[in-house]
Amino acid sequence: MWLVLTVDLARVAFTRFAVPEITGPLINGPGRNGDGEWTGEEHPIGFAATQVVPSWTARTAPGSWIEIALRARTASGGLTKWYVMGRWSEHGDPRTSVPGQGDGDGDVAVDTFVARRPVTAYQVRVAWHGAGARVTGLGVMASALPPHPPEPAPFTPGPAVELPVPRHAQHAHAGHHPRYDGGGANWCGPASVAMVLGFWGRGPSAGELAWVGDGDPAPAVDHAAAGTYDTSYQGTGNWPFGVAYAGRYGLAGFVTRLRSAAELECFVRAGIPVITSQSFKAAELPGSCYSTSGHLLVVTGFTAEGDVVVNDPAAPRDAEVRRVYPRAAFEHVWLRSSGSGGIAYVIHPPEVPLPPCSNGNW
Repeated sequence: MWLVLTVDLARVAFTRFAVPEITGPLINGPGRNGDGEWTGEEHPIGFAATQVVPSWTARTAPGSWIEIALRARTASGGLTKWYVMGRWSEHGDPRTSVPGQGDGDGDVAVDTFVARRPVTAYQVRVAWHGAGARVTGLGVMASALPPHPPEPAPFTPGPAVELPVPRHAQHAHAGHHPRYDGGGANWCGPASVAMVLGFWGRGPSAGELAWVGDGDPAPAVDHAAAGTYDTSYQGTGNWPFGVAYAGRYGLAGFVTRLRSAAELECFVRAGIPVITSQSFKAAELPGSCYSTSGHLLVVTGFTAEGDVVVNDPAAPRDAEVRRVYPRAAFEHVWLRSSGSGGIAYVIHPPEVPLPPCSNGNW
């Protein structure tokens, strides 16, 4: 058994919401068949949170799209305005975050509501535009990050585990379709999502991949880049958009914060690879040989000594994607508040159960 960190843990509360297909009054008047909205009840967090991230899966027929918004109650008792957390269509019109929403209560940093004053509760709202849009899953993660990184957790060595996740190097796509985040050299997110979809035997059909072009080493990566591209952010690393893309192929998913390598191991031993977000200098993560201000990779296993086995798409070629990173170093660069604070995408078929959770973060 790995031991869970006990010092300076993030406070995390993750909640799932059941969203009806369409409810409430029309929001754009007559003539827009299927338009409607649903607003959840105010949901207490249980502590003073400083960041909130919603994530979702949805299906949208051509011409339809959804908008996810939230508002929060501050610790002083006031309500914030509604902040738009994303506009999403699987067909890409629109698929965008919304900049320029900042005020005295907070702001939206691409995919994250960042509170300027701590918040203790929130409401989430879903708006449907056009016929044929439905939300298949909605979760909201609220968190308060600690001021200092947690100390490396002590652990007891155990049996090795490694999931057979396909390996895709983002740099094998350098120069491909530069309209999507400059091309493959920046596609750590799409490569990671494509690897996880491939593990589950899901993903686009041959017909959906025809536009990619001949000679591509992994057309599913290009397709994931097109399917996650945020036109405002002009990038493919929007966290909820990666989850929403997986939802096109019948998978469930959510964005949360995990709090230790021990929690990561729970998922891997349950047969579920996890995508994590981290930033580091090359010297901080031995074996990486590169520095990054933000990078996604797939955790696929653990060695008998407890080190972290990953599929790192930053490798120059597919054969070098599998890497083993020292456990303590990996925890440090992933969990610290100056990085992602332990952000993880969990993507899995609905029939595959998640490991038991005792901390309320999944």
